[in-house]
Amino acid sequence: MLLPLPKSRDEIGNIQSERKRVAFERAKQAKWYQGKLDHIDADRLDDPEVWQQIPIINKDILRRMDHAEFMDQFCIAPKSDIAEYWRSGGTTGTPVFYPRTFKDVDYGLITWGRSFPAMGIGAGDLCHISFPIGVHPAGQIWARSAHLFGVGMAWVGAGNSVPSAVQLGLIQTLEPTVLISMPSFALHLANLAAEQDIDLTQSSVNKIICSAEPLSDAKREKLARTWGAEVFNVFGMSEAGLMGGEGTAHDGMHIWSDMFFIEVVDPETGNMLPPGEEGHLCQTPLWTGHATPFLRWNAGDIVRYLEHGESDGQFADLFPMIRHANRTTGFFKIRGVNVNHAEFEDFVFGIEPVNDFQAVLVTDDDDLETLTVKIEVRRGENNDRIADDLSASIKTTFEISSRVEVLEIGTLARRFESSIKAPRFVDERS
Repeated sequence: MLLPLPKSRDEIGNIQSERKRVAFERAKQAKWYQGKLDHIDADRLDDPEVWQQIPIINKDILRRMDHAEFMDQFCIAPKSDIAEYWRSGGTTGTPVFYPRTFKDVDYGLITWGRSFPAMGIGAGDLCHISFPIGVHPAGQIWARSAHLFGVGMAWVGAGNSVPSAVQLGLIQTLEPTVLISMPSFALHLANLAAEQDIDLTQSSVNKIICSAEPLSDAKREKLARTWGAEVFNVFGMSEAGLMGGEGTAHDGMHIWSDMFFIEVVDPETGNMLPPGEEGHLCQTPLWTGHATPFLRWNAGDIVRYLEHGESDGQFADLFPMIRHANRTTGFFKIRGVNVNHAEFEDFVFGIEPVNDFQAVLVTDDDDLETLTVKIEVRRGENNDRIADDLSASIKTTFEISSRVEVLEIGTLARRFESSIKAPRFVDERS
């Protein structure tokens, strides 16, 4: 293995100290950093006061650049070293295409692959992967990393290339033990199975790995119930790789701290916060970044850092964990009311007859902001009653008016299948 598991947290500390220096010296080669790091003593990077002098990078900085400018400002690798490009997977803003060297890809495979043994997945398991196999890394890196870690993989791809009904048939035929999918698509497969009188709790799938979009508590519970499977969440980003995943207690994400230097910082000062306090997550890749060397990357996640969780086993002993609060972009505001995406999602998915939903913000003909909630309802239910009850509950709970529209089952899945992340909240206001 290119990078075996460390033997102790002390060893991880030594790795971090050495690799921060490497990452720092590499970043100094990028145009964007020129003049921004000259005052920093490279021999004192383990001193928090020194490290915090490094400027934080966020998505707003990158969104102001087109691809040519981004490559000019950040890419330090010659074209002969570029193995592939990874597309950022966010639902907002202009996508960024990150060049990755052959070494970046090798280490990237490890970041994904470590999730398998951490979740008790190994020899004899077969994973059914329902992600696009393309320029966004999730699908192809999951599949390729499985080979490194001795895990079987069915390269199925996304629902827009392999229809959902075909995917259900493959699950019944090939009998995979693990489903790797966006939670939204896993829910869609469950809804489709119910329509066909297929009991997924009796299928071969006993574990689900969710990735690429937030996993709310209500969504997790619904997946566990409909599939009869243990649901795991992982945490990653195109800018870094797969940074970690859940352990047996499902109480947060264990972070591969020998591969990423993690800070939780005060959003105002950029200074590190002590364990347990909420702040912005900043990460510095320690082994990747040969093409685009980022230091202190802030993706907008609000988290708490904990030295230990409730999980047991080797991974829990070695690696600290983070627990998510939400993303800074995970809100919508309508008529002066702020609504948290995660809270709204938990609320809607907590209504058992609702299979799936999409919230759309529009401006009507009278120039008024309007929320339309499009839902799919399981068969046999009174659609009008559920729509009326949901609209009334939204008014009571969130103090906003809404229009609820019931869609034909499968409509939302067809919309979501072509996206890396399901566009569950859409702002179409003029």
